[in-house]
Amino acid sequence: MGTVTATTILTLGTLGFILLTHVSAGNAEILPQADFNVQGMAGKWYLIGFATNAPWFLARKSIMKMGTVQMTPTADGGLTIDHSSVNADGSSFKITHNAKPSALPGRFTFRSDRTEGDNDMRVVQVNYGDFALIHTIKTKAGGSTILNKLYGRTPDLSPDVLQKFRSFSVECGILPENIAILPKSD
Repeated sequence: MGTVTATTILTLGTLGFILLTHVSAGNAEILPQADFNVQGMAGKWYLIGFATNAPWFLARKSIMKMGTVQMTPTADGGLTIDHSSVNADGSSFKITHNAKPSALPGRFTFRSDRTEGDNDMRVVQVNYGDFALIHTIKTKAGGSTILNKLYGRTPDLSPDVLQKFRSFSVECGILPENIAILPKSD
């Protein structure tokens, strides 16, 4: 049996705390981080992790690469999210979402005209100078899918944060093979 280190205990304790405080036992509703500060989200982020059981992702995950996101807080407490990445053919992909705030800080809603779906987004955990773990419930034509994203202030995050993202995604019902740590763009 391997040696248990202080880092392992801290990581497991942190993950347990996240799961206990964000997934209520009766209904599995995932809540945003309690002390959320929308201003802390401002600036450039790298999209590092992507996890969903959605069929479109299964067909595209092997060609997806890390993208960048510029988050800008709005006067009403919302977020403008500008995403850009490079497609497999070298062309660029850009999309903007205007996430409206809810009564609960760290929870936002937005409509995607591109996919004709409604999105309920929660910032589950964030360390403003390092990473953000975001959980979104996407609803379209009466069906819902879960999408978890992991953002970093730099393209490289610690193995502990990557594992936190994987574990959280599995707890949300996402299959392990549908959790991707995206390769860097060339």
